[in-house]
Amino acid sequence: MQTPSTAALPLGGSLPLIDPHAHFHTPFTNRVDWARYNASRLAAGDRIGVLSHVASVLGTWGHTSPTYFSSPADQSQANRWMLDFAEAQGARVRAYVAVNPNFTQHAVAEIEYAMSRGAIGIKLAAGRRADDVLLDDVAQLAAEHGVPILQHIWQHRRRDWPNQDASDGIDLARMATRHPRVTFLLAHIGGGGDWAHTFPAVVDNPNIVMDLSGSGIDRGMIDEALRWIGASRILWAADLTLCTALTKLFALDHLGASEAEIAQMRWQNAVRIFPAGAFDAALAASKSPLPISEVAQ
Repeated sequence: MQTPSTAALPLGGSLPLIDPHAHFHTPFTNRVDWARYNASRLAAGDRIGVLSHVASVLGTWGHTSPTYFSSPADQSQANRWMLDFAEAQGARVRAYVAVNPNFTQHAVAEIEYAMSRGAIGIKLAAGRRADDVLLDDVAQLAAEHGVPILQHIWQHRRRDWPNQDASDGIDLARMATRHPRVTFLLAHIGGGGDWAHTFPAVVDNPNIVMDLSGSGIDRGMIDEALRWIGASRILWAADLTLCTALTKLFALDHLGASEAEIAQMRWQNAVRIFPAGAFDAALAASKSPLPISEVAQ
């Protein structure tokens, strides 16, 4: 049974927590419950202790153009909704600008516009392999604006996958080598595939950090990530599944990691790789007891 004192604590503990890989839905998707979903995610984040969700929207999530190959019109609409939503939420939500690199001129224009509106990162999904030269313009803009790129990754791509041009760690390592001034977030080592393949693929690229998101909660996954690349290159994250993200958050306390290393993975690495000041307001709020909201059922 919870006592009044323990009930007031977030499920994830009292230390600061930032989610650098989040998503929301919009009125333009095929989900009629989009607003309820968003409210539920924010409430669950409050309950866990997430101070800031760094989020993107991939077009219409497949409603009027493919999720990983969104049309320029769909992606512009999604980015503007995301920027408006982030502004309305304040420190609680920060925005990525998501782009389809197959439409290079549009992607460049979207990035410039979103940066002027306060976006703090760029989201690349699976519209093109991560080592494709078509992504070089996007990476160049990331370097100029000092923002990271969150790259959708399949852990060890053994074949092509339907409806996506999926990349793996080897592809991202090639891009990171070409663009050493850019920090690349390798998405969801728990998101499917052979995560053991990923660690040696990126170990020699210090500008690649990886997030722990995805529904996979394999025993040994985080331990091996720590052994190969260290806590300074790992970020706790949720993606779509805050439930399994909470499981991995609990796991951080049972890996033999030091308190300093756990702090790096929970929030300090995010503060370092995103633009200066991106989370100042959120972290300032953490000095007071966090609100505990009921998760929408």
